[in-house]
Amino acid sequence: MMKQTLLLLMLLFFASNLAAQTTITGTVSDDSGETLVGATIFVEESPGTGTITDIDGNYSLEVSQTTPFTLVASYTGFSRVTKTVESSGQVDFTLSSDALGLDEIIVTGVANAKSKLESSVSITTLKPEGILQSAPRTTAEIFRTIPGIRSEASGGDGNTNITVRGVPISAGGSKYLQLQEDGLPVFLFGDIAFATSDIFLRADNNIARIEAIRGGSASTQASNSPAGIINFISKTGGVEGGSVGTTFGLDYNSFRTDFEYGAPINDKLNFHVGGFFRSGEGPRHTGYTANNGGQIKANLTKHFDKGYARVYIKHLNDRTAAYMPMPIQVTGTNADPTWESIDGFSATHGTPHSVFLQSNFGLGADGERRQADVTDGMRALSNSIGAEFKFDLGDDWSIESRSRFSANSGRFVAPFPATAGTTEDMLNAIAGVTGRDLTDATLTYAHDGTPFTGNLAQVIHMFDTELKNFDNLFSDTKVSKSFDNLKVSVGFFKGLQNINMAWLWNSYFMEVKGENAGLIDITTDEGQLTESGQYAYGVPFWGNCCQRVYDNKYDISAPYASLAFEASDNLSIDASFRHDFGRVRGVGSGGAQGTLDINNDGIISPIEESVSVVNLAQKNPVNYDYDFASYSLGANYKLNNKQAVFARYSHGGSAKADRAVDPNAALLSLGNPKDIIDQAELGWKQKFKSGGLFITAFYAGTTEEGGFEATTQEVIENDYTALGAEVEGAFDFGDFDVRGALTYTKAEISSGDNDGNTPRRQPDLMYNLIPSYSFGKSSVGLSLIGQTDAFAQDNNELVMPGYLIVNGFVNVGVTDNLSFSLSANNLFDTIGITESEEGSMTEGQVNYLRARSITGRSIAGSVRFNF
Repeated sequence: MMKQTLLLLMLLFFASNLAAQTTITGTVSDDSGETLVGATIFVEESPGTGTITDIDGNYSLEVSQTTPFTLVASYTGFSRVTKTVESSGQVDFTLSSDALGLDEIIVTGVANAKSKLESSVSITTLKPEGILQSAPRTTAEIFRTIPGIRSEASGGDGNTNITVRGVPISAGGSKYLQLQEDGLPVFLFGDIAFATSDIFLRADNNIARIEAIRGGSASTQASNSPAGIINFISKTGGVEGGSVGTTFGLDYNSFRTDFEYGAPINDKLNFHVGGFFRSGEGPRHTGYTANNGGQIKANLTKHFDKGYARVYIKHLNDRTAAYMPMPIQVTGTNADPTWESIDGFSATHGTPHSVFLQSNFGLGADGERRQADVTDGMRALSNSIGAEFKFDLGDDWSIESRSRFSANSGRFVAPFPATAGTTEDMLNAIAGVTGRDLTDATLTYAHDGTPFTGNLAQVIHMFDTELKNFDNLFSDTKVSKSFDNLKVSVGFFKGLQNINMAWLWNSYFMEVKGENAGLIDITTDEGQLTESGQYAYGVPFWGNCCQRVYDNKYDISAPYASLAFEASDNLSIDASFRHDFGRVRGVGSGGAQGTLDINNDGIISPIEESVSVVNLAQKNPVNYDYDFASYSLGANYKLNNKQAVFARYSHGGSAKADRAVDPNAALLSLGNPKDIIDQAELGWKQKFKSGGLFITAFYAGTTEEGGFEATTQEVIENDYTALGAEVEGAFDFGDFDVRGALTYTKAEISSGDNDGNTPRRQPDLMYNLIPSYSFGKSSVGLSLIGQTDAFAQDNNELVMPGYLIVNGFVNVGVTDNLSFSLSANNLFDTIGITESEEGSMTEGQVNYLRARSITGRSIAGSVRFNF
């Protein structure tokens, strides 16, 4: 009886579904009549119902949605088209070219979702196809093709310095720009020392698109983001499809597999899952497997008549080498220097990482003996669970909410050259900080005891930082009400961010060599002064500054509101306001020196006579509050359906976290925890038959209160102004297409000893150009990325020359689903200096400075299957 009842219910269920089915067929083509393969067709009221066009541009779709409903056709590089469907039948679509995506609806950093053409902000959208064309090797390299964004992508897959439109890189990371995943921040602060947001963010085939807003209303739509937001938006499986691909290094050791698949479960439910795993040495010669790990992400979406709800998870367990500034040879003059590789140390492929330096032994934060694995590099461990929903509540009310909890931890460990030069100079430097006479010292390799007779050496500070607890919880809820041509929204953001980390640094003596450099032992009449190349527990070269523990909790509450007014069919005006309230509580412990038998052999060796330890008896309280208001006012005027102008003024703030607190002192010991930016912009957007153009003039004024930089051991405090313009364009001429961007910035320090100088590392001009040509199922193209000269430091003495990176790609479609590709990054192995620790050199002689170049040539092959 039970079986019969279940059978009857199933028959009734399927019968009811079949009775409501509407069958739609059709063809999707461009305005020249060419059919489009892989165009997406879906029901707007039920995004889980959709399909893609076949090789002939045809589609067929069974729809359960009650008629009438809206059918949407979209395709990368074309305007999306909607049509109302009343009954079963044929619905054909003709899509017009929109190479710049001006008709795309944007959701990042804006109070009201609109198309780019109708929005009063500067925003760029990157799709997976465009990302691959620039042949990126890391997440940060993707950002180099976004106008206005300066991404110093030379430190590996993380720890990247990122800024916007002349707003300064005053300490590191992305202080004024927020990195997001699906509309919520990765971290609440983008410039945490040794825990920047991009360390915990990975680009893979889960990405549906990346939206990047510069300036605009970003300051009122997210906390600590006045300069902009870069948002990674995930695929959700509204249309069935997936891919699996493997990429492997041809001239370097790297292997990576990406996979993803999503589909509707029924017309109300869809899912997507994907991720990657990788292993390899990477593009620089570390001597071991430096990149190892991966991530997996999944989401499930339920569609309702009036909205949707989504849950998602992420598991990230990945490690990648952190490349620090490294020795490089410089000759000539400060104004016209020649930067080149040292003999035996390639500026583009070398690194102080070595098979002979894979562990760091010493005391842990709690005084325990510990041995850290240097091959961990930037180790990111993250487990996230999140939810979002959006509903029409009726009577023109709506609600939208996003929440996510992430359990984050890991490690940052990397060899940093504190100084480099002749072996004699390095011995003198060590003698100066240890107080020992090294005049007649004998030098031997630590790994085999053979004599070291090299001319160049370096003092290494092992930046060994345990990221103990970086958990965060974010929630952002917004309620909106529409009144004819006015939309009012009010919202509340809550952010909780832990920062619990321990700096446990030691010092080593190493030869200057770009591949598997050896550690050096020092022996005098007193005996051997080092242990396996380690000459100190701590960093005496920096006054044993840095053994410390941060354990702080940041609680941010931010109410916000916005008005969007449609003054006419062509004119829209928006205003928004946000007030951030920060509450910071915690403790900090600094360092102390003592005599300790670290190796527990019962003998106090020379390096055990003065040992740096974390002074846990010292509990300095961190107890302060702050607040700041942000606001933005903008207007957009459509001159016609293909052209618009806009203007905006914004005022916003960004708070500091660990860089405002010295654990050796107390309370808020390094100055005001908030920095303020005022911005103005004026823009013009034009859609052409075969492309589009986006031009924006901008101003940014930064009032900065200072922040601590570990590598220089300085608190950097300046005010800045910047004027400039950015141009973004994309054109499609059939088989040939080209896109590119250019940003001109005239930036100036407006306070302090360097008043009137150009901020460090800020070029006047940045540019990129990506031409490509398609033939049949295949394509070939180049990616040209470059910048003009910049100064190494704020004193404006030493110049870092401009450079041009040439990347290339070839993609061969074997079948409709199977393709092979070849990509080359930095094809001509160009040296491009992104930062230098020294701000000047001695002219007329050979100098050995510490700087970081872009990574050299790497060639990769890949195979991909789409299904």
